[in-house]
Amino acid sequence: MRSVVLVSLAAAIGNMLQGWDNATIAGAVIYIKKEFHLEREPKIEGLIVAMSLIGATMITTFSGPVSDRVGRRSMLILSSLLYFLSSIVMFWSPNVYVLLFARLLDGFGIGLAVTLVPIYISETAPSEIRGLLNTFPQFCGSGGMFLSYCLVFGMSLHESPSWRLMLGVLSIPSVLYFLLAAFFLPESPRWLASKGRMEEARQVLQRLRGREDVSGELALLVEGLGVGKDTSIEEYVIGPDNEVSEGGHELPRKDQIKLYGPEDGQSWMAKPVKGQSSLALASRQGSMITRGGSLVDPVVTLFGSIHEKLPSENLNSSSSRSMIFPNMGSILGLMGRQESQWDPERNNDDSSEQDESLNSPLLSPQTTESGSVGTMHRRQSSLFMANVGETATATSIGGGWQLAWKYNDKVGADGQRVNGGLQRMYIHEESSKNNNNTGFSRRGSLLSFHTEAGVPDQGSGYIQAAALVSQASMIPGIKGGAAMLPKEIKAGPGWRDLMEPGVKRALMVGVGLQILQQFAGINGVMYYTPQILEETGVSSLLTNLGIGAESASLLISALTTLLMLPCILVSMRLMDVSGRRSLMLSTIPILILSLLTLVIGSLVKLGGTANALISTASVMVYLSCFVMGFGAIPNILCSEIFPTSVRGLCITICALTFWICDIIVTYTLPVMLKSLGLAGVFGIYACVCAVAWVFVYLKVPETKGMPLEVISEFFSVGAKHQDSAASLLSGG
Repeated sequence: MRSVVLVSLAAAIGNMLQGWDNATIAGAVIYIKKEFHLEREPKIEGLIVAMSLIGATMITTFSGPVSDRVGRRSMLILSSLLYFLSSIVMFWSPNVYVLLFARLLDGFGIGLAVTLVPIYISETAPSEIRGLLNTFPQFCGSGGMFLSYCLVFGMSLHESPSWRLMLGVLSIPSVLYFLLAAFFLPESPRWLASKGRMEEARQVLQRLRGREDVSGELALLVEGLGVGKDTSIEEYVIGPDNEVSEGGHELPRKDQIKLYGPEDGQSWMAKPVKGQSSLALASRQGSMITRGGSLVDPVVTLFGSIHEKLPSENLNSSSSRSMIFPNMGSILGLMGRQESQWDPERNNDDSSEQDESLNSPLLSPQTTESGSVGTMHRRQSSLFMANVGETATATSIGGGWQLAWKYNDKVGADGQRVNGGLQRMYIHEESSKNNNNTGFSRRGSLLSFHTEAGVPDQGSGYIQAAALVSQASMIPGIKGGAAMLPKEIKAGPGWRDLMEPGVKRALMVGVGLQILQQFAGINGVMYYTPQILEETGVSSLLTNLGIGAESASLLISALTTLLMLPCILVSMRLMDVSGRRSLMLSTIPILILSLLTLVIGSLVKLGGTANALISTASVMVYLSCFVMGFGAIPNILCSEIFPTSVRGLCITICALTFWICDIIVTYTLPVMLKSLGLAGVFGIYACVCAVAWVFVYLKVPETKGMPLEVISEFFSVGAKHQDSAASLLSGG
């Protein structure tokens, strides 16, 4: 995992440059005003600061769709070049108009980095530590602000500080960012898969995961190219693909289904069951709750059924395993030494003539007893061999989920099987500890089923699982030929894709979080912090030490930013443990209390020092809790909840919402302070935070540890249930 951590950290340098620029211009504008005599031109002064915000908003309008076409890495390289070019022009600026142009270029670089770095990290990170790695941009941004404030503070102590030098120093870290983006960062494997460049995607995954066998995750990337339009939840008892298991028990042959994995010989037998799994129960419960008028989104219920009912060994033990076969210990020894079976160059004699291995075989159909099409390639492995914290296997896709396929005999209106009947399955094992009515119990490492459940008795090695089932993205072979990847890869996202119910639901969550984050009061608190610290006497103390008022203001800002860094480190640790939703639900009430304390402190006069101390404590608590939860999580969630095919376009919409709301809050704050006063402004922010908590509780699911493709399927299922419930209500 070391490689993916370094890659994520290198990508997050783009956010460090954003924080660096924000802090630098805050200090440099003091001296810019003096040189260009802008004391009587507040509009020009404001425009100098805001020009980067305008540039970021402008470039965000097309950054996502363009990155879907040319790649994430290419846009990050462009961002580094824009950072470098803008810093050079700012250093040279002979007049205010050239400076405004340079600030616009700088905004272009900021917009690309802020929009695309979270996407890039999410698409390269393993699901188990994706939250931690996606906190890097927040940490690097605050770290960049702290370093810049310290640098500008040091320059401000000179007799004639140079604002050009302050702004031009940005060129040094931007060169480092360019070198890393151009020569160290790999392209996103999910973007490569979306363009059919499977061999490159495989090589990137091998580098990031530090292992040769990445066939399971590579197959997952292919399956993630589709948006689940008809995803359903099915329940199975799954066992080894033997007529008689090693325990001497035969899986009932009635209604049995054969499941296949991504490698040679990898197959299992499954028997459909009903009413057993917590996921299916949550699905039905969410649908019934919706019909009954509950405001809780079915998506939240579905995600909760996974996180609240995970088998304890998935969470607490890195060595425990839930296996289909009782003798998988010997097979585990073979894993890691086997070369991935999905090797385009080996499987295609004329691979040199096939661009990027679009026609690499993954599934090899044969005729089975039941007449369905047969075997998928497999190396030695087990379906539920790898749990959270373990080395992934061919079928494991992270977070306790497994990838498999089956063939469905159902036909469409034209009398033909849709996509040849091939369906993908995201499978999640059930735990007996969470459901006492499922008819099975856990003994040792195996699940033992009671005879009335219609499945073999204890010791047979069968497990119960729920599966998200939908049409596969791969196409089955013809007349016994190998199943292939799609022959055509969609050129780019379209607006029609946004109309898919699951995408619309995810977009509502992403846009809602961005709006509420900006109106939760962070800009107002940051604006008010220097005044608070001045009232406590910190500014006077610094002045008595011989530090000028301007330098003291910069030092106070540096100290405030420094306070955020350890809090972000805490959120890194908790992001994949407590989870995104839990962190927001825990920290937003503290934000509300902090804002209400500021309101009370401004209305009730307890004495200058007492009021200042109370306000200082409230500001510090607010900032600490904000960066732990509401500061980073909206961007993390927005990079996780959208399907690969429309992720760039949806992120653009969310990022535009962010920048537009940022502009609104920034320019209305002085007016609101003047008309409503401090108590009125912070009272409004407290109300917004209360609304945000309700929104998170009702609409925002927990995504920790789940593969991106599974998250998209959950949104599709939840939207489907809510739409069907709405139809029943309207029909009734």
